[in-house]
Amino acid sequence: MSPVPLSTLLSHPLVAYTIEFDNEFEHLIPHRTSQHGATGDKRHVPWLVSMAMWCNCMRYVDAQGVTVGELERLARTPTNLPGMLRWGYVDAELAPGDRDPKHPGRDAVLRPTRAGERARQVWRPLFDTIDTRWRERFGDDRIRELRDALTVIVGGLDAGLPDCLPILGHGLFSKVQQAAAAADTTGLPLVTLLARVLLAVAVEFESESKLSLAISANVLRVLDTDGVRVRDLPVLTGVSRAAVDMTVGYLETHRHVAAEPAAGRGQQVRLTEKGLAAQQATPELLAAIEERLPVGDLRSALAGFGADELAKGLVPYPDGWRAAVKAPGILPHYPMVLHRGGFPDGS
Repeated sequence: MSPVPLSTLLSHPLVAYTIEFDNEFEHLIPHRTSQHGATGDKRHVPWLVSMAMWCNCMRYVDAQGVTVGELERLARTPTNLPGMLRWGYVDAELAPGDRDPKHPGRDAVLRPTRAGERARQVWRPLFDTIDTRWRERFGDDRIRELRDALTVIVGGLDAGLPDCLPILGHGLFSKVQQAAAAADTTGLPLVTLLARVLLAVAVEFESESKLSLAISANVLRVLDTDGVRVRDLPVLTGVSRAAVDMTVGYLETHRHVAAEPAAGRGQQVRLTEKGLAAQQATPELLAAIEERLPVGDLRSALAGFGADELAKGLVPYPDGWRAAVKAPGILPHYPMVLHRGGFPDGS
């Protein structure tokens, strides 16, 4: 049996950390959601979003203001700016020539709304909060071992990598841009170290594969030539139905799968010859990428963060939206960070 890919070993603690972080943010900030209502006056509270929207946006948007172009330079990855405007986190002072207030140009100045500033105050200390919980849960020695192994690899990577996984673009590829200046890598939170190493693996994978790692590691991984019901894919992959639908649509368009009626009702998808070849090539490519990285003790350090251990931090608050839905039986094998708010499972 082939060893579990390094990307999967990195993804599971990264997703677990993010969900725990998001649960705490949800608990502390008045917010609104589509299916679970609002806490407080829904006219004056922001839409609930994930940690990614702090890392690629609100971390850099303060009362002094920052231009759209400068925000992208600082974050080293684009944000979902139309969403952050619409969801109530930022306001934009349009620049001359801007015609669409929903899509400000690069010279427009962004500032936090009152709700956005409140969210900034809640977000800022949460990394220390969750890092402390993990040290208490897993032990100082295990966390130190993991940080040390990750830091060795991060030290040899492009310093311009963002502090979080980018929002997945067309085809669910992880696009990385060249940074104008090197980023400081000292004192990074554990989740940022995990994200940078995982992103480096994804960039290498996607430079040699016609399918993204997000697609290959999640949906493509669980398909076969007999057919799998589409409605079963969220349970099998740990990603949302929206992320599954995006993935299946892309795979079908590029003839990696064929969709057909399932027995009873609904649809199923089965691998085509092209899809089977891509599925079979994925483990070999991931193994080759792992050999190119100075992995050192990383595999053994990650071994202590199995599903049972990670699950202890995934219990939501009783009033949280995740408490109202069925708990996933599996974490994504690669995070599905979408424009829908940046949640790691595409929710």
